[in-house]
Amino acid sequence: MTEPLEKRLEKAMAELHDAQEAIARTERELRQASFAVLSSDRAVRATVGPQGELAGIEFLDHKYRDMSPQELAASVLEAAGAARVKMNRHVMKAMAPFTEPSSGIPELKGFELDWERIFGPEVLREDDDDKARGDQATPAWRDALGEDGED
Repeated sequence: MTEPLEKRLEKAMAELHDAQEAIARTERELRQASFAVLSSDRAVRATVGPQGELAGIEFLDHKYRDMSPQELAASVLEAAGAARVKMNRHVMKAMAPFTEPSSGIPELKGFELDWERIFGPEVLREDDDDKARGDQATPAWRDALGEDGED
């Protein structure tokens, strides 16, 4: 025996309401997010904001003084690119629940996103840092203090 239409509609509306609240929470969290990454030579720390925009550059320990302009530029680009990829992956993880089908209402299928088309292919590559940390995002308090766990 199938469930009455009114009951199914009530469940669907409740799930829609829960999804809307979850999306609003996720949007608020993402608007506050930032990621900072050190270059491999540890000369530069780049911070990106919630849309992957460059929000800050720090030149560490006066290492830039002994670097050629090309080396410094490479360090800046490396750190900024890695921070942008971390932010993109964070967005993917935050949005993943909204792409999955509903467990309670089979008619709500979720939606597919082509993350590679949106963020580029590097976002789908496995990251050594993510594996080492168990694939967890940097806690907001560490990020706010400029402590990205890479020191």
